[in-house]
Amino acid sequence: MSTKVAIVTGSNKGIGLAIVRALCKDYKGDVYLTARDVGRGQEAVQTLASDGLTAMFHQLDINDINSITAAAAYFKEKYGGVDVLVNNAGIAFKEADTAPFAVQAEVTLKTNFFATRDMLTHFMPLIKAGGRVVNVSSFVGSRTLNKCSAALQQRFRSEDITEEELVGLMQQFVDLAKKGEHQKGGWPDTAYGTSKTGLTTLSMILARRLSKERPNDGILLNACCPGWVRTDMAGPKAPKSPEEGAITPVYLALLPPGATDPHGKFVSDKEVQPW
Repeated sequence: MSTKVAIVTGSNKGIGLAIVRALCKDYKGDVYLTARDVGRGQEAVQTLASDGLTAMFHQLDINDINSITAAAAYFKEKYGGVDVLVNNAGIAFKEADTAPFAVQAEVTLKTNFFATRDMLTHFMPLIKAGGRVVNVSSFVGSRTLNKCSAALQQRFRSEDITEEELVGLMQQFVDLAKKGEHQKGGWPDTAYGTSKTGLTTLSMILARRLSKERPNDGILLNACCPGWVRTDMAGPKAPKSPEEGAITPVYLALLPPGATDPHGKFVSDKEVQPW
């Protein structure tokens, strides 16, 4: 029986590190902490080791396609695929940031949507039967969806939206934001929220594809909200600790063998949320 493996992106600190910590305790298999920066990643692995927890490290920068393909090749070669993938890596500009909205839109969507999609494109074929895929999204994404035009809401919620159409919509937001015309185009004034609307919708599209193309493999793919968590990204005023933020992603990563749901859902506090 080959060793099982779980991978968490962007996991040298914050929610990602808390997810790795929980998986080290509860997952029967190898757990990989990944980070862009090798030094910071290895330092985080050492921190876990000092608490008696064993995580492995692999360099992974989701904004670098070569880093993604190298990691995919490594896990295919060493483990024959992947059992658990948690796409946690993401960014958010601080409210006080003075970068123009056009820049915030492009940079935020590049990581939170397009780079995460690249991860999924290269790793979905590696997900083994019984695998679990968890995309860390946000309740801000569902709030943002409700502020989109009726036409956009209809597309994001439709069962027949394709990945290509979604990518086109995300690119349209960036292009309009660069011209300062996104609100005229029916988009709300939030780059982070729009990126997470896109990620949750992508999760639903990919889950439907899995059900159609690999119906007997029992793979469950979901998007989730960890909640408002005290991290470098969300600030010190947030009510949840990183450990509390990790609860829902870890719950989805460890859904028991044979479970059939949730799948293709948006989950917060372990409960399926309306979309």
